Amino acid sequence: MTTTTTTNTEPDLLYSEEEEALRSAVRDLLSDHCDATEVLARVDTDAPHDRELWKNLAETMGLAGLLVPEDKGGQGASHREAAVVLEELGRAVAPVPYLTSAVIATEALLACEGDEAATVLAALASGRSIGVLTVPLSAAPGQDFRDVREQGGALTGRVTGVADAGAADVFLVPTASGLFAVDAGAEGVTVEPQVSLDRTRPLAAVTFAGAAGRKLTDSAATAVRRALRAGAGMLVSEQLGLADWLLTETVRYTKERNQFNRPVGSFQSLKHRLAQLWLETVNSRAAARNAADALAANSEDADIAVAVAQAYAAPVAVHAAEEALQLHGGIGMTWEHPIHLYLKRAKADSIALGTAGRHREELAELVDLRAP
Repeated sequence: MTTTTTTNTEPDLLYSEEEEALRSAVRDLLSDHCDATEVLARVDTDAPHDRELWKNLAETMGLAGLLVPEDKGGQGASHREAAVVLEELGRAVAPVPYLTSAVIATEALLACEGDEAATVLAALASGRSIGVLTVPLSAAPGQDFRDVREQGGALTGRVTGVADAGAADVFLVPTASGLFAVDAGAEGVTVEPQVSLDRTRPLAAVTFAGAAGRKLTDSAATAVRRALRAGAGMLVSEQLGLADWLLTETVRYTKERNQFNRPVGSFQSLKHRLAQLWLETVNSRAAARNAADALAANSEDADIAVAVAQAYAAPVAVHAAEEALQLHGGIGMTWEHPIHLYLKRAKADSIALGTAGRHREELAELVDLRAP
């Protein structure tokens, strides 16, 4: 796959033919291997991650390496293609570590130089290894991380709320001395599952007790900021996928459910609520595509695009889930219906990688419109 890098300052918000073909392939795979019944059954087990689906996505389709250049073992695509994948994963609330490994950890490694970073990056791009940046899921771009200390190559400390840590093969650990890689199975590494609102993206506490680390770069702050900014920008596409599925399913249900011998969707008050949701979803799509395009083009406005998109899309996904729950009536309240999975993912996403309020504050700083 060839990366399309443009110097044009005008954002391209449309999907190319290649991106639509990619969407179709991912949707077909998810339809065959990730239906709602399977996800509902899996989240109640001790193994919420779908390893077989991850193998199909990452290894068979090669999607784990979309952001990695071809000469480093990846597909040489861009954030635009990765965003399409995340839209589809969001539509299916797929329990796979794509955002954490193929986006956030991969971006951190792309900021590093040297053979050690290249080796870990190639393993992640192949899909045979899963990497996780050891920071809380709620961490925002620009935040400082000093929970883990390094002394003589040994790491000591504890980080809580790490997403997908239970599926990780390698941890990327920021310290004051730099960014280190630590194998998940290494001596001195302990992963303890934590109670998570969103069981499709489980959290865990990771403890390092003198674990041996391999230094990737002296500047952890630069790598972590790049990783979290890209993660926040790509998370918008996942939130868009959630909102799009919820709107589509709610419209379908209100066309089929009858009251007083007519579809409930024909009532004017419900039409207005669905029309408002459609407008919010369309605007969310524009914000998500703008962020993906800015990241792909390495635009100087990428920080602004990501902040705008996150500030707008997170509340939209939550609103879509709340409306879907209400408009499905009693069936939406049942454990058997998948809406609660979408509501929990939307809620968890709304505080992941910075809240909407945090991104509005950052936007105000970026455009020099600080509160008086």
